[in-house]
Amino acid sequence: MSNTDATNYGRLTALLIVVWLAFSFTASKLLIFHAGSPNAVVPQPLPLGLAVVAPIFFFCLWFAASRGFRQFALSLNPVALTIVQTWRVGGITFVVLEAFHLLPAVFALPAGLGDFAIGVTAPLVAFYLAQGRRKNSFILWNILGVIDLVNAVTLGVLASPALGILRPEVSTDAMTVLPLSLIPTFAVPLLLILHIISVTQALRWQTRTANSLHEPAAQASAA
Repeated sequence: MSNTDATNYGRLTALLIVVWLAFSFTASKLLIFHAGSPNAVVPQPLPLGLAVVAPIFFFCLWFAASRGFRQFALSLNPVALTIVQTWRVGGITFVVLEAFHLLPAVFALPAGLGDFAIGVTAPLVAFYLAQGRRKNSFILWNILGVIDLVNAVTLGVLASPALGILRPEVSTDAMTVLPLSLIPTFAVPLLLILHIISVTQALRWQTRTANSLHEPAAQASAA
């Protein structure tokens, strides 16, 4: 990929992220995700789960269909992609909110502590595993990061007022309004996309390693 193509894809991606953030903020401000609010502009709230899945679906579709975008995404620095996950130490806020009975423990504790664990280990993973291309450990950490995000979204939905399957004393209603609503509608899918890119990069490391091991044998056979 040429530098010009990489720059163009970078600008387009940055623009889409800004538009996505603006949409998440505006929709949250208008209470589009908030169930049962008389001030909402829609009669029925937009499911938070849809707001999580839609950007990931769009990314996967673009990643699979566009060779140029795929090359751009895979050219991103895995160290930088991993460092971004450091902000997840802020997940400890969920634990604090649970202590004040603003979020249910069934959601806040696993989601908050899981995020904190991923965030606090991100610098080590970035500079030791990603930089050193320690493939299996790097992939495992990313998979754990994905599991944490999927688990948090699942528990949040199950404890939401719309479903109430877990029926906690306190619902996850606070996650549908600002500022917490930006987490499931923007941060979670963005971080999950970064995990997907990182794992795909690492799988390519494995392919290159395997090819490099076979090259000497192939050269010897040819000789």
